[in-house]
Amino acid sequence: MTKIVGTLGPRSRSVEVISACLKAGMSVARFDFSWGDAAYHQETLENLKAVSKRNKKLCAVMLDTVGAELRVVNKSEKAITLKGDEKVVLTPDQGQEASSEILPINFAGLAKAVKKGDTIFVGQYLFTGSETTSLARDEVKGDDVVCIIKNSATLAGALFTLHASQIRIDLPTLSDMDKQVISSWGAQNKIDFVSLSYTRHAEDVREARDYLSKLGDLSQTQIFAKIENVEGLTHFDDILQEADGIILSRGNLGIDLPPEKVFLFQKSAIYKCNMAGKPAVVTRVVDSMTDNLRPTRAEATDVANAVLDGCDAILLGAETLRGLYPVETISTVGKICAEAEKVFNQDQYFKRTVKFVGQPMSHLESIASSAVRAAIKVKASVIICFTSSGRAARLIAKYRPTMPVLSVVIPRLTTNQLRWRFSGAFEARQSLVVRGLFPLLADPRHPAASTNPTHESVLNVALDHGKASGVIKSHDRVVVCQKVGDAAVVKIIELED
Repeated sequence: MTKIVGTLGPRSRSVEVISACLKAGMSVARFDFSWGDAAYHQETLENLKAVSKRNKKLCAVMLDTVGAELRVVNKSEKAITLKGDEKVVLTPDQGQEASSEILPINFAGLAKAVKKGDTIFVGQYLFTGSETTSLARDEVKGDDVVCIIKNSATLAGALFTLHASQIRIDLPTLSDMDKQVISSWGAQNKIDFVSLSYTRHAEDVREARDYLSKLGDLSQTQIFAKIENVEGLTHFDDILQEADGIILSRGNLGIDLPPEKVFLFQKSAIYKCNMAGKPAVVTRVVDSMTDNLRPTRAEATDVANAVLDGCDAILLGAETLRGLYPVETISTVGKICAEAEKVFNQDQYFKRTVKFVGQPMSHLESIASSAVRAAIKVKASVIICFTSSGRAARLIAKYRPTMPVLSVVIPRLTTNQLRWRFSGAFEARQSLVVRGLFPLLADPRHPAASTNPTHESVLNVALDHGKASGVIKSHDRVVVCQKVGDAAVVKIIELED
């Protein structure tokens, strides 16, 4: 039921590996523009589209922006060894060669932003621990910052990221490069999600939405705010109101916050997302699987706890991007999630959500909660929901039913007098990040809001799909949520042989 977002990269971009990832349980593919150019990512996406079509499996596409990310420019790509207690200079002069004495960075304002004793972390991109070091700011010489190295480390590869702990970095959340990538690669491929890195204020989300709305085809693209630092935490409630979902970027958060505070924020943020009915995605769960076939016991417990906290999806970064075992990682995380779901306290969660929503409930919320309550009372094997916008199905999933929700998205035909277009594919794919929601894209010739309640052909297609995938068997009960005329109806059907 819990979804898995996989980052596609060098180790996971071939047709064979993508096919195996989808089979193992990946439902959203993340394209990280912190490295690799548009042509490289386009090639990966073409492979994904070919696999999706061949396997008849929907997969959503998420574009991850670079945002206000501080980087070390290592043009030579040679490994750099930093020794503890020695000094290193961070300089905005990107013409200089990176070495163990000097590290060129992409931000000229660091000297003004940091004060004596501040901690700056440097690590390989998507660093997992051993390949990271921390520096203490010692003195400033013009735009250069002289730091004392706190621990020895060897950094390899072309891209190192820099994180200045609890310091405001005056860079735009949506950089010019991000805008260029979204308007070209994003618009061309009609991406489903934008993951907005380093979201610090609700205004960041509003600006991004305003930008997407001008790109026509991307006006339906959902924005997931990536919370990476204390500033984003401080404005979390406002950001949640504006965003379509939240990604808890625990890698950077774990550096910006004291480690002992991360769990508390995670639980509080997921709870708020759950009550708002917006997807919560957790990152950095099985770092050790980047190089190993098995996660540590602590990591396996961490994945299970994220599921018990109520998260919708687990996001895999380095583990699938450059990890040695991308398919096995997805499969392992999926198995842990499935075990945790078996002991998830749905009854307590349902009561808590109903209490939070309060009374009087909105019409749609009332129908959704009633459908879930009915399905649990009659021990239904599945809930089938007919929807055109996907909203009704997402509301049902908000109450976390113990059975899968088949969301049958009925495409709508719309026109602006210049051209006709079908809506529906976006809505179906965007359900792929919501826990417990399994979208089907119906034939547009079948109306969802049928005035004829005996019009059962779409329902039969959904039931056949449920039977083929093994979630519906003979004599099972199924709860169906659909519109009949102007009324929303919840009905229980019992299947014969």
